[in-house]
Amino acid sequence: MEQDNTTTTGLPDNAYKELPPGEEYRPVLDPAAEHPEVTPWSVGWGIFMAILFSAAAAYSGLKIGQVFEAAIPIAILAVGISASARKKGALGQNVIIQSIGASSGVIVAGAIFTIPALYILDLPADFFKVFVSSALGGFLGILFLIPFRKYFVKDMHGKLPFPEATATTEILIAGEKGGKQAQVLVISGLIGGFFDFAFSAFGAWSEVISTRMVDAGQILADKVKLVFKVNVSSMVFGLGYIIGLKYSAVIAAGSLLSWFILVPLVYEIGKGLPAPLGVAATKLIGSMSAEEIFRFYVRPIGIGSIAMAGIIGVLRSSKIIAGAFGLAFHEIVHRNSSKAAAPVRTQADIPMLFTLMLIILAAFLIFVFLFGAVVFNALHALVGLAIVLIIAFLFTTVAANATAIVGSNPISGMTLMTLILSSLILTRIGLTGSEGIVSALIIGGIVCTALSMAGGFVTDLKIGYWIGSTPKKQESWKFLGTLISAATVGGVILILNQTFGFKGEHAMVAPQANAMAAVIQPLMSNAPTPWILYALGALVAIVLVMMDVPPLAFALGMYIPQELNTPLFFGGLVAWWVSSRAKNDRIRNARFSRGTLIASGFIAGGSIFGVLNAFLRFGGFNWYAAEWAESFGGQWVGLLMFVLLIGYTLWDTMRAKEGD
Repeated sequence: MEQDNTTTTGLPDNAYKELPPGEEYRPVLDPAAEHPEVTPWSVGWGIFMAILFSAAAAYSGLKIGQVFEAAIPIAILAVGISASARKKGALGQNVIIQSIGASSGVIVAGAIFTIPALYILDLPADFFKVFVSSALGGFLGILFLIPFRKYFVKDMHGKLPFPEATATTEILIAGEKGGKQAQVLVISGLIGGFFDFAFSAFGAWSEVISTRMVDAGQILADKVKLVFKVNVSSMVFGLGYIIGLKYSAVIAAGSLLSWFILVPLVYEIGKGLPAPLGVAATKLIGSMSAEEIFRFYVRPIGIGSIAMAGIIGVLRSSKIIAGAFGLAFHEIVHRNSSKAAAPVRTQADIPMLFTLMLIILAAFLIFVFLFGAVVFNALHALVGLAIVLIIAFLFTTVAANATAIVGSNPISGMTLMTLILSSLILTRIGLTGSEGIVSALIIGGIVCTALSMAGGFVTDLKIGYWIGSTPKKQESWKFLGTLISAATVGGVILILNQTFGFKGEHAMVAPQANAMAAVIQPLMSNAPTPWILYALGALVAIVLVMMDVPPLAFALGMYIPQELNTPLFFGGLVAWWVSSRAKNDRIRNARFSRGTLIASGFIAGGSIFGVLNAFLRFGGFNWYAAEWAESFGGQWVGLLMFVLLIGYTLWDTMRAKEGD
């Protein structure tokens, strides 16, 4: 009997493992054959998804500050539509649909973090600025990532978890394969979707539970500012399973440092001060909650740690960057040589010479845009262009690495650092006041979108690598998705500003843009900046490197709210448990693969029902019982439901048998 060389999900059994020397990963689609990928069907549906999810993500992000990941729900819809139409050869086409459509979430994230700040500060903003800055930033993100595709996607095979790419790939494969795998995915997707929908749409229980739900916990929170919080979302829990115990534990450790050590320490030191401490705080430390102390004093430390981890990552990536330059130079020099063998279809990128020419063209367009629509000064435009190119290029590897580790991109922290650096540089060359703020925000918007695109696009390319798509086709058609998404988000921001506004009562919250506005105003007016807090974070990152702890994962834990980090750890624990409870390797692999399907279903269900909730809220349907959800009773029910969710995951995962 021929030995099966695939996982229970349909991918080769070495899809998630490090490869020993000499072993190659062979994707699902044969690299030596041509498969339907770019067709009117895939491009048309990709454009439709980009428009639909750009609008939904923009509303969600500006309303509640959360941009849902579009790749997973788009993959679900692509599989469903292809199955309904009985489409043959749908797998490669579904990758293109997902890749074009997924431009929506990353472009939205880049735009809403900065552009609404122009409206908040009563500065000139229009559709043209939003569209052009988003499109050019997206183009840079694509172009800067292409030279690093081979390293992140192929060379680091099995070394990085790629949680979102894993979930999306499992969806595409299960939809193509059908059978038990599709059934497991659908059931877990419905469970996860209804679970998250119950608290997000109806407030059936609290989304976040904390130690304040018991008297002792309330006393600790009041007296020493010690609080422990968990988000009960099945989607976040599923991400933790896919990330695994190693990285989820490091992330949780960073969060514990922030909330169990730094927050109580700041309170203990500052509780007796007679005046507010710091440039942004307006309250006495003694009267602040733990959350306020985190926001004003500890999160900036996390920003500094992310920035230093990014710098360390750039230094560590210097050989990778040099190697990418070397490969690009070699390809350009030998492009017409008979010795230059054509790459395998699944490793063919846009030619490096063409990529370089497109980067130069994008740089020229950015200069024209800055000079003609933002600063009206050639020197200022050149300086702005230099800031964009240097920061975007250097932090491309950081954004890609962060996404590959935790499935999320710390672009808000990197964008804040970009705004700070931009403001310092621009003020030194005489660009201050309103014009300086507009310039810094536009520069920050371009960089933010570029880094957001780099993080999102590495996910698309990893999906294509596992399945066997042609990278060149993914890269080429990503530009179309970027244009469509940039135009859509520009229109949505304009409409939402005219309908609701971004400041005042009943306005769109736009939390990230409000944070950017709060940071940039004092910088452009030469007010004090919390450099000491940024420096402390930088020192933490350096110590982590000396201790051989992944600094970026730890820094993400310090920066991201605690309630989003702790469920990752619980998910990682479950992944470790189910993959270590049997002596038989095939049983362990079967259990882990089934758990991956279940976790992917949770992520998919939570994402798609999140989109549904956003549309319902947009349509005026609001059944959320806030009073109950925020009560102690709502938190106890939330704790019970989270325990049941973990119990179900353990039970269903441990049911897997050898050969399933």
